[in-house]
Amino acid sequence: MKIKQHKKRIFSGVQPTGNIHLGNYLGAVKNFVKLQRLGNETLFCIVDLHAITVWQDPKVLQSSIRELAATFIACGLDSKKSVLFSQSQVSSHVELAWIFNCVARMGWLNRMTQFKDKAGKNKENASVGLFAYPALMAADILAYHATHVPVGEDQKQHLELTRDIATKFNNDFQVPNFFPNPEPIIEQIAPRIMNLRDGSKKMSKSDTSDMSRINIQDNKDLIALKVRKAKTDQEPIPEDIVDLEKRPEANNLINIYASLIDCTPKDVLTEYCGQPFSNFKPKLAEVLVSELGPISKKINQLLEHPDEIDKVLNEGAIKAKKISEPIIKDTYKILGLSNNISN
Repeated sequence: MKIKQHKKRIFSGVQPTGNIHLGNYLGAVKNFVKLQRLGNETLFCIVDLHAITVWQDPKVLQSSIRELAATFIACGLDSKKSVLFSQSQVSSHVELAWIFNCVARMGWLNRMTQFKDKAGKNKENASVGLFAYPALMAADILAYHATHVPVGEDQKQHLELTRDIATKFNNDFQVPNFFPNPEPIIEQIAPRIMNLRDGSKKMSKSDTSDMSRINIQDNKDLIALKVRKAKTDQEPIPEDIVDLEKRPEANNLINIYASLIDCTPKDVLTEYCGQPFSNFKPKLAEVLVSELGPISKKINQLLEHPDEIDKVLNEGAIKAKKISEPIIKDTYKILGLSNNISN
């Protein structure tokens, strides 16, 4: 087979687990909008099949899928410029995932730290889907021959596994460069948004305290309260980045501010160094309300018309299938399997 030259194509997926928070927005969705604005070929997927690796209430899951789609649109993703769709609408993902289950090695999956974290001590009780999650993630990416993937720090290991799977498939079947080795795109200013109550932990919806996170649909009074109560220390804002990085809670708030106004943490320190956080926090709350308020309003407007959201996802799925199905057909041919692929 002739060596393929892969054009730049960006793919990323977000789980529809509800309660989208600031970490999801700054760590993923805001960056998606930037990538779309640059004129890249972009596919953004609601990875609902990943969500069911743990039990989900079907009605809640359906609602969460629409809420995430509304969030994508409200944040600025345009279905005319990007492909927006749900993973379960495109069978290519599960077809290629099974093939990759047969390519990936047990030892590779055993090394995945996220499985260890999510399964906890009782990993014998975890679903097979949770264990095989990274193979499905690889299929999500490679079903489109994506060349670049926006990822957080906690997903870098999974992307490295995707590259390993692509390389092994290409080598095993002597098809050089059939699957590309996708490159990570990592937001440089704030790769991880941390817990407002504990700067050593990532901001997460699973935390029992709602005060630990800013939810994208929090109202302005709640945002102001959460920022005011956010943990800091008694020291003023430092002048030097090295000093800031020794103070995790302070570092988190400065990084959030920098990400929101698209500047560097150093720029923020230059403006606010020497001031107490009691002066800085109202400014941070003001920027958060200015950024999230219009998004929240737009999400609520979109959710009043679920049929329109479904229409966007259906149209996106048709576009996604046009890209992925020829790739799956070629994959089957390489493997010596039937080329008759059902719709």
